[in-house]
Amino acid sequence: MKKKILAIQGSDLKKVNIKTDTTLLLAIEAQKRGYQIFYFCPNQLSFLNGKVIAECKHIRLFDNTKKFYKIVKKIDFDLTKAKCILIRNDPPFNQQYINTTFFLEHISNKVKIINNPFAVRNVAEKLFSIRLMKYMPPTLISENLIEIKKFIRKYKKVIIKPINGYSGNEVLLLESVNTKIIKKYLKRFSHVVFQKFLPGISRGDKRVFIFNGKIKGCISRVPKKGSILSNMSKGAIPINADLTNKEIKISNEVAKLLKKNNIYFAGIDFIQGNLIGDINVTSPTGLAAYRDISGINLASYFWNHIYSK
Repeated sequence: MKKKILAIQGSDLKKVNIKTDTTLLLAIEAQKRGYQIFYFCPNQLSFLNGKVIAECKHIRLFDNTKKFYKIVKKIDFDLTKAKCILIRNDPPFNQQYINTTFFLEHISNKVKIINNPFAVRNVAEKLFSIRLMKYMPPTLISENLIEIKKFIRKYKKVIIKPINGYSGNEVLLLESVNTKIIKKYLKRFSHVVFQKFLPGISRGDKRVFIFNGKIKGCISRVPKKGSILSNMSKGAIPINADLTNKEIKISNEVAKLLKKNNIYFAGIDFIQGNLIGDINVTSPTGLAAYRDISGINLASYFWNHIYSK
């Protein structure tokens, strides 16, 4: 029988916000359930003669303390000896991220990995929503300047964002065709998402939490004054929210689709009742804010159902 080891592929522990971090919430709940926590960053993952190993820190976590972890020891660890692995490093979903999914996919028949590395690689966060366009605002994904200019002229106010962007980084609002800005953006990012601006963002978006094909909670994130960004890392304030019947219907459809594609935990976002196309599967966030607002710790639900089909 395997030891109850939870291996986490995460981002630099020194950058963790202990008040808002979802990975920390999940890890502390696992620790309460008897798991030992082995933590590593993507650059510490290796493929060696058929084995997938990681240079891990065996850590002990502490809740509600400034010094929230202690390193018990460092170990080169064969990841097949873990009971579960969480892929929780922050985007961008770059080549390094893709490489780690190939390594972890090699052992996915031997250890539970959430989210499944094949699924993470193939459910591209902004491109997966192509199949859900009927629920989205007018959207163009292109690097063709002629098409881009036509789109902006038609919809007047347009949000542009990189396909592999995250946390509201590099998101811009264009209110007219600015060829200089667009060319600079395309040179940097190639294909880019252009989407009709929804003014309802000033009242907040809605982040829906999906586990194993089921809707389990929702918060609204209200941008700070003068901002169009609903990301909490950009100063947005989380508040309680309810889903409309339309949003529930769409969320259920997306949830079924994600389960079919082997995604266990995801976050999807609405503005003005429109799905905005960010299907967050690489490292979904917001559970700590939801716990603080609702009193419900979805990390408990996460672990109660992680081994069920």
